[in-house]
Amino acid sequence: MDSLTQIVLGAAVGEVVLGKKVGNKAMLYGAIAGTIPDLDTFASYFTDTVTALEIHRGFTHSIFFSVVFAPIFGWLVSRYDKLGNFKNWSWLFFWGFITHPLLDAHTTWGTQLFWPLDLRLAYKNIFVIDPLYTLPFLVCVIWAMRLPKTSARRRKINRLGIILSSSYLVITLILKAYTYQKFTAALGEQEVNYTSVETKPSAFNSVLWTANVDTPNAYLIGHYSIFDTQPIQFASYPKQHELLGDLKEEEKVQQLFKITQGWYTVTQKEDQIFINDLRFGLLGFQPTENRFAFSFELIKTPNGLKVKEVEKNRTQAKELLSELGNRIKGN
Repeated sequence: MDSLTQIVLGAAVGEVVLGKKVGNKAMLYGAIAGTIPDLDTFASYFTDTVTALEIHRGFTHSIFFSVVFAPIFGWLVSRYDKLGNFKNWSWLFFWGFITHPLLDAHTTWGTQLFWPLDLRLAYKNIFVIDPLYTLPFLVCVIWAMRLPKTSARRRKINRLGIILSSSYLVITLILKAYTYQKFTAALGEQEVNYTSVETKPSAFNSVLWTANVDTPNAYLIGHYSIFDTQPIQFASYPKQHELLGDLKEEEKVQQLFKITQGWYTVTQKEDQIFINDLRFGLLGFQPTENRFAFSFELIKTPNGLKVKEVEKNRTQAKELLSELGNRIKGN
Protein backbone atom coordinates (compact mmCIF):
# COMPACT_ATOMS: atom_id res chain seq x y z
CA MET A 1 0.00 0.00 0.00
CA ASP A 2 1.00 3.65 -0.24
CA SER A 3 3.14 5.30 2.43
CA LEU A 4 0.28 7.23 4.07
CA THR A 5 -1.77 4.07 4.54
CA GLN A 6 1.17 2.21 6.08
CA ILE A 7 1.87 5.14 8.41
CA VAL A 8 -1.77 5.14 9.56
CA LEU A 9 -1.78 1.37 10.07
CA GLY A 10 1.52 1.51 11.96
CA ALA A 11 0.26 4.32 14.18
CA ALA A 12 -2.94 2.42 15.00
CA VAL A 13 -1.01 -0.76 15.79
CA GLY A 14 1.44 1.21 17.96
CA GLU A 15 -1.49 2.63 19.90
CA VAL A 16 -2.90 -0.85 20.52
CA VAL A 17 0.43 -2.19 21.74
CA LEU A 18 1.70 0.66 23.92
CA GLY A 19 -0.63 3.66 23.67
CA LYS A 20 -2.05 3.39 27.18
CA LYS A 21 1.47 3.60 28.61
CA VAL A 22 3.33 6.10 26.41
CA GLY A 23 0.50 7.93 24.60
CA ASN A 24 1.22 9.51 21.23
CA LYS A 25 4.79 8.24 21.26
CA ALA A 26 3.32 4.80 20.56
CA MET A 27 1.63 6.19 17.45
CA LEU A 28 4.82 7.96 16.39
CA TYR A 29 7.03 4.89 16.68
CA GLY A 30 4.29 2.73 15.20
CA ALA A 31 4.17 5.02 12.17
CA ILE A 32 7.95 4.79 11.84
CA ALA A 33 7.80 1.00 12.09
CA GLY A 34 5.09 0.95 9.43
CA THR A 35 7.34 2.90 7.09
CA ILE A 36 10.64 1.05 7.53
CA PRO A 37 9.84 -2.02 5.34
CA ASP A 38 9.41 0.24 2.30
CA LEU A 39 12.96 1.53 2.60
CA ASP A 40 13.80 -1.26 0.16
CA THR A 41 12.72 1.18 -2.57
CA PHE A 42 16.08 2.91 -2.12
CA ALA A 43 17.62 -0.10 -3.87
CA SER A 44 16.82 1.68 -7.14
CA TYR A 45 19.65 4.15 -6.35
CA PHE A 46 22.21 1.38 -6.06
CA THR A 47 21.24 -1.19 -8.66
CA ASP A 48 19.51 -1.55 -12.02
CA THR A 49 15.76 -1.18 -12.62
CA VAL A 50 14.96 -4.88 -12.88
CA THR A 51 16.92 -5.94 -9.79
CA ALA A 52 15.34 -3.13 -7.77
CA LEU A 53 11.89 -4.38 -8.79
CA GLU A 54 12.84 -7.91 -7.82
CA ILE A 55 14.09 -6.75 -4.40
CA HIS A 56 10.98 -4.68 -3.65
CA ARG A 57 8.71 -6.28 -1.04
CA GLY A 58 11.19 -9.05 -0.44
CA PHE A 59 13.47 -9.29 2.59
CA THR A 60 12.14 -6.22 4.44
CA HIS A 61 8.57 -7.49 4.01
CA SER A 62 9.18 -10.87 5.59
CA ILE A 63 8.47 -12.57 8.87
CA PHE A 64 12.23 -13.07 9.16
CA PHE A 65 12.87 -9.31 9.02
CA SER A 66 10.15 -8.61 11.61
CA VAL A 67 11.49 -11.17 14.06
CA VAL A 68 15.17 -10.24 13.70
CA PHE A 69 14.97 -6.46 13.50
CA ALA A 70 12.16 -5.70 15.96
CA PRO A 71 14.43 -6.39 18.98
CA ILE A 72 17.19 -4.26 17.44
CA PHE A 73 14.92 -1.24 17.00
CA GLY A 74 13.31 -1.94 20.37
CA TRP A 75 16.72 -1.87 22.04
CA LEU A 76 17.70 1.37 20.29
CA VAL A 77 14.54 3.17 21.41
CA SER A 78 14.73 1.79 24.95
CA ARG A 79 18.23 3.27 25.28
CA TYR A 80 16.88 6.83 25.37
CA ASP A 81 13.13 6.50 25.98
CA LYS A 82 12.48 5.07 29.42
CA LEU A 83 8.67 5.25 29.26
CA GLY A 84 8.71 1.81 27.67
CA ASN A 85 11.16 -1.00 28.30
CA PHE A 86 13.04 -3.14 25.78
CA LYS A 87 10.28 -5.75 25.62
CA ASN A 88 7.53 -3.15 25.10
CA TRP A 89 9.34 -1.36 22.28
CA SER A 90 10.38 -4.61 20.59
CA TRP A 91 6.80 -5.80 20.64
CA LEU A 92 5.62 -2.50 19.12
CA PHE A 93 8.18 -2.68 16.31
CA PHE A 94 7.37 -6.32 15.60
CA TRP A 95 3.69 -5.61 15.08
CA GLY A 96 4.48 -2.43 13.14
CA PHE A 97 6.77 -4.41 10.84
CA ILE A 98 4.60 -7.51 10.35
CA THR A 99 1.29 -5.75 9.69
CA HIS A 100 2.92 -3.84 6.83
CA PRO A 101 3.52 -6.90 4.58
CA LEU A 102 0.29 -8.53 5.75
CA LEU A 103 -1.57 -5.57 4.25
CA ASP A 104 0.67 -5.43 1.15
CA ALA A 105 -0.19 -9.08 0.46
CA HIS A 106 -3.68 -7.90 -0.54
CA THR A 107 -2.32 -5.81 -3.43
CA THR A 108 -1.42 -6.87 -6.96
CA TRP A 109 2.34 -6.71 -6.35
CA GLY A 110 2.09 -8.86 -3.24
CA THR A 111 4.92 -9.58 -0.82
CA GLN A 112 7.48 -12.26 0.02
CA LEU A 113 6.22 -12.80 3.55
CA PHE A 114 8.05 -16.12 3.81
CA TRP A 115 11.39 -14.87 2.45
CA PRO A 116 13.85 -16.48 1.70
CA LEU A 117 11.35 -18.88 0.14
CA ASP A 118 10.60 -17.86 -3.45
CA LEU A 119 6.90 -17.37 -2.78
CA ARG A 120 5.03 -14.11 -3.27
CA LEU A 121 1.60 -13.71 -1.66
CA ALA A 122 -0.71 -11.52 -3.74
CA TYR A 123 -4.46 -11.71 -3.11
CA LYS A 124 -5.12 -8.81 -5.52
CA ASN A 125 -8.24 -7.52 -3.82
CA ILE A 126 -7.25 -3.89 -3.17
CA PHE A 127 -5.44 -1.24 -5.17
CA VAL A 128 -2.24 0.17 -3.71
CA ILE A 129 -4.02 3.49 -3.07
CA ASP A 130 -7.65 3.23 -1.99
CA PRO A 131 -9.22 6.26 -0.25
CA LEU A 132 -12.12 4.20 1.12
CA TYR A 133 -9.62 2.10 3.06
CA THR A 134 -7.32 4.90 4.21
CA LEU A 135 -9.44 7.99 4.94
CA PRO A 136 -11.82 6.58 7.62
CA PHE A 137 -8.80 4.90 9.23
CA LEU A 138 -6.87 8.19 9.17
CA VAL A 139 -9.75 10.13 10.74
CA CYS A 140 -9.97 7.64 13.61
CA VAL A 141 -6.21 7.77 14.27
CA ILE A 142 -6.14 11.58 14.33
CA TRP A 143 -9.25 11.65 16.53
CA ALA A 144 -7.73 9.16 18.98
CA MET A 145 -4.44 11.07 18.98
CA ARG A 146 -6.15 14.14 20.38
CA LEU A 147 -7.50 12.32 23.43
CA PRO A 148 -5.62 11.60 26.71
CA LYS A 149 -3.58 8.40 26.69
CA THR A 150 -5.60 6.98 29.61
CA SER A 151 -8.94 7.63 27.91
CA ALA A 152 -11.05 4.55 27.22
CA ARG A 153 -12.67 6.50 24.38
CA ARG A 154 -9.27 6.91 22.74
CA ARG A 155 -8.80 3.14 22.61
CA LYS A 156 -12.34 2.60 21.30
CA ILE A 157 -11.88 5.11 18.48
CA ASN A 158 -8.54 3.63 17.49
CA ARG A 159 -10.10 0.17 17.55
CA LEU A 160 -12.96 1.48 15.39
CA GLY A 161 -10.46 2.56 12.73
CA ILE A 162 -8.92 -0.91 12.67
CA ILE A 163 -12.35 -2.53 12.45
CA LEU A 164 -13.45 -0.23 9.60
CA SER A 165 -10.30 -0.83 7.56
CA SER A 166 -10.37 -4.59 8.16
CA SER A 167 -14.07 -4.75 7.25
CA TYR A 168 -13.36 -2.94 4.01
CA LEU A 169 -10.70 -5.52 3.15
CA VAL A 170 -13.28 -8.26 3.70
CA ILE A 171 -15.73 -6.42 1.42
CA THR A 172 -13.11 -6.23 -1.34
CA LEU A 173 -12.55 -9.99 -1.06
CA ILE A 174 -16.30 -10.53 -1.49
CA LEU A 175 -16.34 -8.18 -4.49
CA LYS A 176 -13.39 -10.03 -5.99
CA ALA A 177 -15.26 -13.33 -5.75
CA TYR A 178 -18.42 -11.75 -7.20
CA THR A 179 -16.66 -10.10 -10.14
CA TYR A 180 -14.59 -13.24 -10.84
CA GLN A 181 -17.85 -15.11 -11.31
CA LYS A 182 -19.05 -12.39 -13.69
CA PHE A 183 -15.88 -12.60 -15.78
CA THR A 184 -15.87 -16.39 -16.02
CA ALA A 185 -19.58 -16.45 -16.88
CA ALA A 186 -18.94 -13.95 -19.70
CA LEU A 187 -16.05 -16.06 -21.02
CA GLY A 188 -18.30 -19.10 -21.00
CA GLU A 189 -21.06 -17.28 -22.88
CA GLN A 190 -18.54 -16.07 -25.46
CA GLU A 191 -17.10 -19.60 -25.74
CA VAL A 192 -13.54 -18.43 -25.04
CA ASN A 193 -10.94 -21.17 -24.64
CA TYR A 194 -8.75 -20.04 -21.74
CA THR A 195 -6.36 -21.59 -19.24
CA SER A 196 -6.47 -19.09 -16.34
CA VAL A 197 -8.05 -15.83 -15.18
CA GLU A 198 -6.66 -13.25 -12.77
CA THR A 199 -8.74 -10.36 -11.46
CA LYS A 200 -7.83 -7.15 -9.65
CA PRO A 201 -9.47 -3.81 -8.79
CA SER A 202 -8.74 -0.78 -10.92
CA ALA A 203 -7.04 2.33 -9.54
CA PHE A 204 -8.31 3.97 -6.35
CA ASN A 205 -11.51 1.93 -5.97
CA SER A 206 -13.09 -1.49 -5.54
CA VAL A 207 -16.08 -0.94 -7.84
CA LEU A 208 -14.40 -1.38 -11.23
CA TRP A 209 -12.46 -4.63 -11.73
CA THR A 210 -10.11 -5.89 -14.43
CA ALA A 211 -9.56 -9.45 -15.64
CA ASN A 212 -6.48 -10.82 -17.39
CA VAL A 213 -7.31 -13.97 -19.34
CA ASP A 214 -4.67 -16.38 -20.62
CA THR A 215 -5.46 -17.96 -23.99
CA PRO A 216 -3.11 -19.96 -26.24
CA ASN A 217 -1.83 -17.07 -28.38
CA ALA A 218 -3.02 -13.91 -26.66
CA TYR A 219 -4.07 -12.37 -23.39
CA LEU A 220 -7.56 -10.94 -23.09
CA ILE A 221 -8.28 -7.96 -20.86
CA GLY A 222 -11.78 -7.07 -19.75
CA HIS A 223 -13.33 -4.60 -17.31
CA TYR A 224 -16.43 -4.90 -15.17
CA SER A 225 -18.08 -2.36 -12.88
CA ILE A 226 -20.68 -3.53 -10.39
CA PHE A 227 -22.90 -0.87 -12.01
CA ASP A 228 -22.54 -2.35 -15.51
CA THR A 229 -25.66 -3.25 -17.48
CA GLN A 230 -24.02 -4.33 -20.76
CA PRO A 231 -22.08 -7.56 -21.45
CA ILE A 232 -18.36 -7.64 -20.65
CA GLN A 233 -16.09 -7.01 -23.63
CA PHE A 234 -12.60 -8.47 -23.83
CA ALA A 235 -9.78 -6.89 -25.85
CA SER A 236 -7.09 -9.19 -27.25
CA TYR A 237 -3.36 -8.57 -26.86
CA PRO A 238 -1.14 -11.02 -28.79
CA LYS A 239 1.61 -12.54 -26.65
CA GLN A 240 4.26 -12.31 -29.41
CA HIS A 241 6.87 -13.90 -27.14
CA GLU A 242 8.73 -15.04 -30.23
CA LEU A 243 9.80 -11.43 -30.89
CA LEU A 244 12.35 -11.77 -28.11
CA GLY A 245 14.43 -14.25 -30.08
CA ASP A 246 17.75 -14.85 -28.33
CA LEU A 247 17.00 -12.05 -25.86
CA LYS A 248 14.87 -14.45 -23.83
CA GLU A 249 18.08 -16.07 -22.58
CA GLU A 250 19.39 -12.79 -21.13
CA GLU A 251 19.57 -12.64 -17.34
CA LYS A 252 17.57 -9.39 -17.11
CA VAL A 253 14.85 -10.77 -19.35
CA GLN A 254 14.63 -13.89 -17.21
CA GLN A 255 14.25 -11.62 -14.18
CA LEU A 256 11.38 -9.83 -15.93
CA PHE A 257 9.71 -13.16 -16.64
CA LYS A 258 9.86 -13.88 -12.92
CA ILE A 259 8.64 -10.43 -11.91
CA THR A 260 5.64 -10.54 -14.28
CA GLN A 261 4.88 -14.12 -13.23
CA GLY A 262 4.46 -14.96 -16.91
CA TRP A 263 1.80 -12.30 -17.54
CA TYR A 264 3.54 -10.29 -20.25
CA THR A 265 3.32 -9.42 -23.92
CA VAL A 266 6.12 -8.40 -26.26
CA THR A 267 5.75 -5.54 -28.71
CA GLN A 268 8.06 -4.05 -31.30
CA LYS A 269 8.27 -0.49 -32.60
CA GLU A 270 10.74 -0.29 -35.46
CA ASP A 271 13.87 -1.88 -33.93
CA GLN A 272 12.79 -1.37 -30.30
CA ILE A 273 11.57 -4.34 -28.25
CA PHE A 274 9.29 -3.90 -25.23
CA ILE A 275 8.11 -6.28 -22.52
CA ASN A 276 4.73 -5.21 -21.12
CA ASP A 277 3.67 -6.29 -17.63
CA LEU A 278 -0.03 -7.15 -17.76
CA ARG A 279 -0.54 -7.46 -14.01
CA PHE A 280 -1.02 -3.72 -13.57
CA GLY A 281 -3.28 -3.22 -16.54
CA LEU A 282 -3.63 -0.43 -19.05
CA LEU A 283 -3.63 3.34 -18.97
CA GLY A 284 -7.25 3.49 -20.11
CA PHE A 285 -10.43 1.47 -20.48
CA GLN A 286 -11.22 1.64 -24.19
CA PRO A 287 -11.20 -1.68 -26.14
CA THR A 288 -8.49 -0.22 -28.39
CA GLU A 289 -6.23 0.84 -25.51
CA ASN A 290 -2.63 -0.36 -25.90
CA ARG A 291 -0.71 1.70 -23.33
CA PHE A 292 0.47 -0.51 -20.52
CA ALA A 293 0.94 0.81 -16.99
CA PHE A 294 4.34 -0.89 -16.83
CA SER A 295 6.40 -1.40 -19.95
CA PHE A 296 10.13 -2.08 -20.26
CA GLU A 297 12.35 -1.32 -23.23
CA LEU A 298 15.17 -3.76 -23.97
CA ILE A 299 18.26 -1.88 -25.13
CA LYS A 300 21.35 -3.60 -26.49
CA THR A 301 24.56 -1.86 -25.45
CA PRO A 302 28.29 -2.74 -25.82
CA ASN A 303 28.22 -3.63 -22.11
CA GLY A 304 25.26 -5.96 -22.43
CA LEU A 305 21.50 -5.68 -22.29
CA LYS A 306 19.98 -2.68 -20.51
CA VAL A 307 16.35 -2.55 -19.37
CA LYS A 308 14.63 0.82 -19.12
CA GLU A 309 11.15 1.38 -17.74
CA VAL A 310 9.01 3.44 -20.10
CA GLU A 311 8.16 6.72 -18.41
CA LYS A 312 4.56 7.83 -17.91
CA ASN A 313 3.52 11.45 -18.21
CA ARG A 314 0.99 13.62 -16.38
CA THR A 315 -1.24 13.92 -19.42
CA GLN A 316 -1.74 10.15 -19.43
CA ALA A 317 -2.54 10.23 -15.71
CA LYS A 318 -5.18 12.93 -16.17
CA GLU A 319 -6.75 11.02 -19.05
CA LEU A 320 -6.80 7.85 -16.99
CA LEU A 321 -8.54 9.54 -14.06
CA SER A 322 -11.17 11.01 -16.39
CA GLU A 323 -11.83 7.63 -18.04
CA LEU A 324 -11.79 5.88 -14.67
CA GLY A 325 -14.52 8.11 -13.23
CA ASN A 326 -16.77 7.52 -16.22
CA ARG A 327 -16.13 3.79 -16.38
CA ILE A 328 -16.85 3.24 -12.68
CA LYS A 329 -20.40 4.50 -13.27
CA GLY A 330 -21.07 1.55 -15.55
CA ASN A 331 -21.27 0.88 -19.28
